[in-house]
Amino acid sequence: MSICNIIRPEIASLSAYHVPDSAGFLKLDAMENPYLLPADLQQQLADRLSQVALNRYPLPSYASLKTIISEQLGVPATRTLVLGNGSDELISMVSVACAKSGAKVLAPVPGFVMYAMSAKFAGMEFVGVPLHADFTLDVDAMLAAIAAHRPAITCLAYPNNPTGTLYDAGQMVQILRAVGDSGVVIVDEAYQPFAQASFMSRLDEFDNLVVMRTVSKLGLAGIRLGYMAGNNALMQEFEKVRPPYNINVLTQAAAEFVLAHVDVLDDQAAQLRTQRGVLSAALSALPGVQVFPSSANFLLIRVANAEQVFAKLLEQKILVKNVGKMHHLLENCLRITVSTQEENALFLAAFAASLSSK
Repeated sequence: MSICNIIRPEIASLSAYHVPDSAGFLKLDAMENPYLLPADLQQQLADRLSQVALNRYPLPSYASLKTIISEQLGVPATRTLVLGNGSDELISMVSVACAKSGAKVLAPVPGFVMYAMSAKFAGMEFVGVPLHADFTLDVDAMLAAIAAHRPAITCLAYPNNPTGTLYDAGQMVQILRAVGDSGVVIVDEAYQPFAQASFMSRLDEFDNLVVMRTVSKLGLAGIRLGYMAGNNALMQEFEKVRPPYNINVLTQAAAEFVLAHVDVLDDQAAQLRTQRGVLSAALSALPGVQVFPSSANFLLIRVANAEQVFAKLLEQKILVKNVGKMHHLLENCLRITVSTQEENALFLAAFAASLSSK
Protein backbone atom coordinates (compact mmCIF):
# COMPACT_ATOMS: atom_id res chain seq x y z
CA MET A 1 0.00 0.00 0.00
CA SER A 2 1.28 3.45 -0.93
CA ILE A 3 0.28 5.87 1.84
CA CYS A 4 1.00 8.88 -0.36
CA ASN A 5 -1.72 7.73 -2.78
CA ILE A 6 -4.31 7.71 0.01
CA ILE A 7 -3.52 10.42 2.57
CA ARG A 8 -3.76 14.12 1.74
CA PRO A 9 -0.22 15.54 1.46
CA GLU A 10 -0.91 18.36 3.93
CA ILE A 11 -1.88 15.72 6.51
CA ALA A 12 1.05 13.45 5.73
CA SER A 13 3.41 16.37 6.35
CA LEU A 14 2.12 16.89 9.89
CA SER A 15 3.24 15.27 13.13
CA ALA A 16 0.70 13.83 15.56
CA TYR A 17 0.00 15.92 18.66
CA HIS A 18 2.53 14.72 21.22
CA VAL A 19 1.85 14.50 24.94
CA PRO A 20 4.93 13.44 26.95
CA ASP A 21 4.72 10.69 29.54
CA SER A 22 4.42 12.47 32.89
CA ALA A 23 4.44 9.46 35.23
CA GLY A 24 6.55 10.30 38.29
CA PHE A 25 6.97 13.95 37.29
CA LEU A 26 5.83 17.19 38.87
CA LYS A 27 3.54 18.07 35.97
CA LEU A 28 3.59 21.78 35.15
CA ASP A 29 3.24 21.64 31.37
CA ALA A 30 -0.49 21.42 30.61
CA MET A 31 -2.24 24.22 32.56
CA GLU A 32 -4.23 21.79 34.69
CA ASN A 33 -5.90 22.75 37.96
CA PRO A 34 -3.86 20.92 40.66
CA TYR A 35 -6.72 20.78 43.18
CA LEU A 36 -9.06 17.83 43.68
CA LEU A 37 -12.66 18.17 44.75
CA PRO A 38 -13.25 18.05 48.53
CA ALA A 39 -13.66 14.50 49.83
CA ASP A 40 -17.40 14.83 50.46
CA LEU A 41 -18.03 16.02 46.90
CA GLN A 42 -15.85 13.22 45.54
CA GLN A 43 -18.06 10.69 47.30
CA GLN A 44 -21.25 12.36 46.12
CA LEU A 45 -19.91 12.42 42.57
CA ALA A 46 -19.01 8.74 42.79
CA ASP A 47 -22.55 7.97 43.92
CA ARG A 48 -23.96 9.99 41.03
CA LEU A 49 -21.76 8.32 38.42
CA SER A 50 -22.59 4.85 39.75
CA GLN A 51 -26.23 5.47 38.80
CA VAL A 52 -25.53 6.51 35.20
CA ALA A 53 -27.12 4.24 32.60
CA LEU A 54 -24.02 3.24 30.65
CA ASN A 55 -26.12 1.03 28.39
CA ARG A 56 -27.98 4.01 26.93
CA TYR A 57 -26.93 6.75 24.55
CA PRO A 58 -27.07 10.30 25.88
CA LEU A 59 -30.11 12.42 25.10
CA PRO A 60 -28.69 14.30 22.10
CA SER A 61 -30.19 17.68 23.05
CA TYR A 62 -28.14 17.82 26.29
CA ALA A 63 -30.80 20.24 27.53
CA SER A 64 -30.13 19.83 31.26
CA LEU A 65 -26.37 20.22 30.80
CA LYS A 66 -26.81 23.33 28.67
CA THR A 67 -29.13 24.84 31.27
CA ILE A 68 -26.67 24.41 34.13
CA ILE A 69 -23.79 25.77 32.00
CA SER A 70 -25.83 28.86 31.18
CA GLU A 71 -26.93 29.37 34.79
CA GLN A 72 -23.59 28.71 36.48
CA LEU A 73 -21.08 30.02 33.93
CA GLY A 74 -22.68 33.27 32.81
CA VAL A 75 -24.03 32.46 29.37
CA PRO A 76 -27.06 34.63 28.47
CA ALA A 77 -30.22 32.54 28.66
CA THR A 78 -31.27 33.74 25.20
CA ARG A 79 -28.19 32.18 23.59
CA THR A 80 -28.07 28.74 22.02
CA LEU A 81 -25.16 26.61 23.22
CA VAL A 82 -23.19 24.10 21.16
CA LEU A 83 -21.19 21.52 23.11
CA GLY A 84 -17.95 19.85 22.16
CA ASN A 85 -15.51 17.22 23.37
CA GLY A 86 -13.26 19.98 24.66
CA SER A 87 -12.79 23.25 22.79
CA ASP A 88 -10.56 21.41 20.29
CA GLU A 89 -13.63 19.73 18.82
CA LEU A 90 -15.51 23.02 18.72
CA ILE A 91 -12.68 24.64 16.75
CA SER A 92 -12.76 21.70 14.36
CA MET A 93 -16.54 21.95 13.96
CA VAL A 94 -16.39 25.65 13.10
CA SER A 95 -13.59 24.97 10.61
CA VAL A 96 -15.53 22.21 8.88
CA ALA A 97 -18.69 24.32 8.69
CA CYS A 98 -16.87 27.32 7.20
CA ALA A 99 -14.53 25.46 4.82
CA LYS A 100 -15.78 26.85 1.54
CA SER A 101 -13.39 26.71 -1.40
CA GLY A 102 -10.64 29.27 -0.80
CA ALA A 103 -11.74 30.05 2.77
CA LYS A 104 -9.03 31.07 5.24
CA VAL A 105 -8.45 31.08 8.99
CA LEU A 106 -6.56 34.00 10.52
CA ALA A 107 -5.07 34.34 13.99
CA PRO A 108 -2.23 36.08 15.80
CA VAL A 109 0.95 34.04 16.24
CA PRO A 110 2.33 32.63 18.40
CA GLY A 111 -1.03 31.29 19.54
CA PHE A 112 -2.97 28.10 20.20
CA VAL A 113 -1.72 25.48 17.74
CA MET A 114 -5.18 23.97 17.12
CA TYR A 115 -6.32 27.01 15.12
CA ALA A 116 -3.77 26.22 12.41
CA MET A 117 -4.12 22.45 12.71
CA SER A 118 -7.92 22.47 12.46
CA ALA A 119 -7.68 24.76 9.44
CA LYS A 120 -5.39 22.26 7.72
CA PHE A 121 -7.61 19.34 8.67
CA ALA A 122 -10.53 21.13 7.02
CA GLY A 123 -8.50 21.98 3.90
CA MET A 124 -8.33 25.70 4.68
CA GLU A 125 -5.37 28.06 4.47
CA PHE A 126 -4.08 29.40 7.78
CA VAL A 127 -2.80 32.98 7.95
CA GLY A 128 -0.71 33.83 11.01
CA VAL A 129 -0.16 37.47 11.94
CA PRO A 130 2.86 37.97 14.24
CA LEU A 131 2.34 39.66 17.59
CA HIS A 132 4.54 42.49 18.78
CA ALA A 133 7.72 41.44 20.61
CA ASP A 134 5.92 42.01 23.93
CA PHE A 135 3.15 39.63 22.73
CA THR A 136 0.49 42.34 22.40
CA LEU A 137 -1.65 42.49 19.27
CA ASP A 138 -0.24 44.20 16.20
CA VAL A 139 -3.66 45.58 15.41
CA ASP A 140 -2.54 47.42 12.26
CA ALA A 141 -1.11 44.18 10.85
CA MET A 142 -4.27 42.31 11.86
CA LEU A 143 -6.52 44.83 10.12
CA ALA A 144 -4.33 44.77 7.00
CA ALA A 145 -4.44 40.96 6.93
CA ILE A 146 -8.22 40.96 7.34
CA ALA A 147 -8.56 43.38 4.43
CA ALA A 148 -6.21 41.31 2.26
CA HIS A 149 -7.48 37.81 3.07
CA ARG A 150 -11.13 38.28 4.13
CA PRO A 151 -10.88 35.30 6.51
CA ALA A 152 -13.89 33.09 7.11
CA ILE A 153 -12.66 32.56 10.68
CA THR A 154 -10.57 34.85 12.87
CA CYS A 155 -9.39 33.42 16.20
CA LEU A 156 -8.49 35.51 19.23
CA ALA A 157 -7.49 33.68 22.40
CA TYR A 158 -8.48 35.84 25.38
CA PRO A 159 -6.07 35.45 27.16
CA ASN A 160 -3.61 33.96 24.71
CA ASN A 161 -1.83 30.62 24.93
CA PRO A 162 1.18 30.26 25.19
CA THR A 163 1.89 33.87 26.16
CA GLY A 164 -0.78 34.57 28.80
CA THR A 165 -1.45 37.97 27.22
CA LEU A 166 -4.88 39.54 27.69
CA TYR A 167 -5.36 41.46 24.46
CA ASP A 168 -6.67 45.01 24.51
CA ALA A 169 -10.48 44.81 24.32
CA GLY A 170 -10.72 47.93 22.17
CA GLN A 171 -8.40 46.42 19.59
CA MET A 172 -10.45 43.24 19.56
CA VAL A 173 -13.56 45.30 18.85
CA GLN A 174 -11.71 46.89 15.91
CA ILE A 175 -11.05 43.39 14.58
CA LEU A 176 -14.67 42.31 15.07
CA ARG A 177 -15.86 45.34 13.12
CA ALA A 178 -13.26 44.89 10.38
CA VAL A 179 -14.32 41.27 9.82
CA GLY A 180 -17.96 42.33 9.74
CA ASP A 181 -20.43 39.96 8.09
CA SER A 182 -17.80 38.28 5.92
CA GLY A 183 -16.65 35.91 8.66
CA VAL A 184 -16.87 34.81 12.27
CA VAL A 185 -14.56 35.88 15.09
CA ILE A 186 -13.91 33.25 17.73
CA VAL A 187 -13.00 34.72 21.11
CA ASP A 188 -11.49 31.72 22.85
CA GLU A 189 -11.90 32.15 26.60
CA ALA A 190 -10.34 28.89 27.80
CA TYR A 191 -8.55 30.75 30.61
CA GLN A 192 -11.42 33.08 31.55
CA PRO A 193 -11.50 31.93 35.23
CA PHE A 194 -8.02 33.41 35.65
CA ALA A 195 -8.50 36.53 33.52
CA GLN A 196 -11.90 37.55 34.90
CA ALA A 197 -12.55 39.33 31.62
CA SER A 198 -14.99 38.16 28.97
CA PHE A 199 -16.81 39.02 25.77
CA MET A 200 -19.76 36.79 26.70
CA SER A 201 -21.85 39.77 27.81
CA ARG A 202 -21.18 41.49 24.46
CA LEU A 203 -22.75 38.87 22.20
CA ASP A 204 -25.67 41.18 21.42
CA GLU A 205 -23.26 43.78 20.00
CA PHE A 206 -21.72 41.56 17.32
CA ASP A 207 -23.52 39.06 15.09
CA ASN A 208 -20.16 37.62 14.02
CA LEU A 209 -18.90 36.96 17.56
CA VAL A 210 -18.54 33.39 18.86
CA VAL A 211 -17.41 33.02 22.48
CA MET A 212 -15.83 29.65 23.14
CA ARG A 213 -14.90 28.18 26.52
CA THR A 214 -13.87 24.93 28.16
CA VAL A 215 -14.23 23.58 31.68
CA SER A 216 -10.74 22.05 31.44
CA LYS A 217 -8.81 24.90 33.05
CA LEU A 218 -11.55 25.38 35.65
CA GLY A 219 -10.64 21.99 37.09
CA LEU A 220 -12.39 19.42 34.88
CA ALA A 221 -9.77 18.68 32.22
CA GLY A 222 -10.38 14.95 32.46
CA ILE A 223 -14.01 15.05 31.34
CA ARG A 224 -13.35 16.95 28.07
CA LEU A 225 -16.19 19.44 27.76
CA GLY A 226 -16.27 22.68 25.79
CA TYR A 227 -19.07 25.03 24.87
CA MET A 228 -19.66 27.99 22.59
CA ALA A 229 -22.33 30.64 22.16
CA GLY A 230 -23.04 33.34 19.63
CA ASN A 231 -25.54 34.26 16.94
CA ASN A 232 -28.27 31.65 17.39
CA ALA A 233 -28.71 31.13 13.65
CA LEU A 234 -24.97 30.54 13.36
CA MET A 235 -25.03 28.07 16.24
CA GLN A 236 -27.75 26.11 14.47
CA GLU A 237 -25.43 25.71 11.49
CA PHE A 238 -22.52 24.58 13.66
CA GLU A 239 -24.85 22.12 15.36
CA LYS A 240 -25.26 20.35 12.01
CA VAL A 241 -21.60 19.27 11.98
CA ARG A 242 -21.50 18.26 15.64
CA PRO A 243 -21.03 14.49 15.88
CA PRO A 244 -24.08 12.84 17.46
CA TYR A 245 -23.61 11.85 21.11
CA ASN A 246 -20.25 13.65 21.24
CA ILE A 247 -20.68 14.28 24.99
CA ASN A 248 -20.78 10.95 26.78
CA VAL A 249 -23.08 10.19 29.70
CA LEU A 250 -20.29 10.19 32.29
CA THR A 251 -19.07 13.60 31.16
CA GLN A 252 -22.61 14.94 31.25
CA ALA A 253 -23.33 13.57 34.73
CA ALA A 254 -19.99 14.74 36.13
CA ALA A 255 -20.33 18.23 34.66
CA GLU A 256 -23.91 18.67 35.91
CA PHE A 257 -22.90 17.63 39.42
CA VAL A 258 -19.68 19.65 39.72
CA LEU A 259 -21.10 22.80 38.12
CA ALA A 260 -23.83 22.75 40.74
CA HIS A 261 -20.93 23.35 43.14
CA VAL A 262 -19.10 25.84 40.92
CA ASP A 263 -18.23 27.96 43.95
CA VAL A 264 -15.63 25.30 44.85
CA LEU A 265 -14.01 25.69 41.43
CA ASP A 266 -14.19 29.48 41.66
CA ASP A 267 -12.36 29.35 44.99
CA GLN A 268 -9.66 27.15 43.48
CA ALA A 269 -9.25 29.61 40.59
CA ALA A 270 -8.88 32.46 43.09
CA GLN A 271 -6.14 30.54 44.89
CA LEU A 272 -4.32 30.01 41.61
CA ARG A 273 -4.58 33.71 40.74
CA THR A 274 -2.93 34.46 44.08
CA GLN A 275 -0.22 31.88 43.49
CA ARG A 276 0.37 33.29 40.00
CA GLY A 277 1.36 36.61 41.55
CA VAL A 278 3.61 34.94 44.12
CA LEU A 279 5.33 32.77 41.51
CA SER A 280 5.75 35.66 39.10
CA ALA A 281 7.42 37.80 41.77
CA ALA A 282 9.74 34.97 42.80
CA LEU A 283 10.80 34.25 39.22
CA SER A 284 11.28 37.95 38.46
CA ALA A 285 13.70 38.18 41.40
CA LEU A 286 16.02 35.59 39.86
CA PRO A 287 18.91 36.93 37.75
CA GLY A 288 18.48 36.65 33.98
CA VAL A 289 14.80 35.66 34.07
CA GLN A 290 12.19 37.68 32.17
CA VAL A 291 8.58 37.04 33.22
CA PHE A 292 5.84 38.15 30.86
CA PRO A 293 2.50 39.45 32.18
CA SER A 294 -0.09 36.68 32.36
CA SER A 295 -3.84 36.60 32.82
CA ALA A 296 -3.94 32.80 32.61
CA ASN A 297 -2.99 29.98 34.98
CA PHE A 298 0.54 29.80 33.60
CA LEU A 299 3.57 32.03 33.22
CA LEU A 300 5.74 32.49 30.15
CA ILE A 301 9.35 33.22 30.96
CA ARG A 302 12.50 33.84 28.95
CA VAL A 303 15.88 32.66 30.17
CA ALA A 304 19.24 32.23 28.44
CA ASN A 305 19.96 28.65 27.38
CA ALA A 306 16.35 27.61 27.95
CA GLU A 307 17.01 24.21 26.34
CA GLN A 308 19.62 23.41 29.00
CA VAL A 309 17.39 24.67 31.80
CA PHE A 310 14.51 22.54 30.48
CA ALA A 311 16.76 19.47 30.37
CA LYS A 312 17.98 20.03 33.92
CA LEU A 313 14.40 20.34 35.14
CA LEU A 314 13.60 17.04 33.44
CA GLU A 315 16.52 15.44 35.28
CA GLN A 316 14.84 16.59 38.50
CA LYS A 317 11.50 15.11 37.39
CA ILE A 318 9.85 18.46 36.74
CA LEU A 319 7.96 18.84 33.48
CA VAL A 320 7.33 22.31 32.02
CA LYS A 321 6.64 23.27 28.40
CA ASN A 322 9.57 24.25 26.21
CA VAL A 323 7.95 26.55 23.63
CA GLY A 324 11.15 27.97 22.17
CA LYS A 325 10.73 26.27 18.81
CA MET A 326 7.05 27.12 18.32
CA HIS A 327 7.78 30.60 16.92
CA HIS A 328 10.80 32.87 16.65
CA LEU A 329 9.19 35.33 19.09
CA LEU A 330 9.31 32.56 21.72
CA GLU A 331 13.04 31.92 21.51
CA ASN A 332 14.42 30.74 24.87
CA CYS A 333 10.95 30.71 26.42
CA LEU A 334 9.45 28.20 28.85
CA ARG A 335 5.80 28.00 29.93
CA ILE A 336 5.13 27.03 33.54
CA THR A 337 1.72 26.03 34.89
CA VAL A 338 0.84 27.78 38.15
CA SER A 339 0.21 25.15 40.82
CA THR A 340 -0.18 24.89 44.57
CA GLN A 341 2.09 26.76 46.95
CA GLU A 342 3.95 23.52 47.71
CA GLU A 343 4.46 22.49 44.08
CA ASN A 344 5.45 26.02 43.08
CA ALA A 345 8.11 25.98 45.82
CA LEU A 346 9.49 22.66 44.54
CA PHE A 347 9.66 24.07 41.02
CA LEU A 348 11.34 27.29 42.14
CA ALA A 349 14.05 25.44 44.03
CA ALA A 350 14.77 23.18 41.06
CA PHE A 351 14.63 26.07 38.60
CA ALA A 352 17.03 28.21 40.64
CA ALA A 353 19.42 25.27 40.86
CA SER A 354 19.23 24.74 37.09
CA LEU A 355 20.16 28.38 36.52
CA SER A 356 23.20 28.21 38.78
CA SER A 357 24.47 25.02 37.15
CA LYS A 358 24.25 26.11 33.50
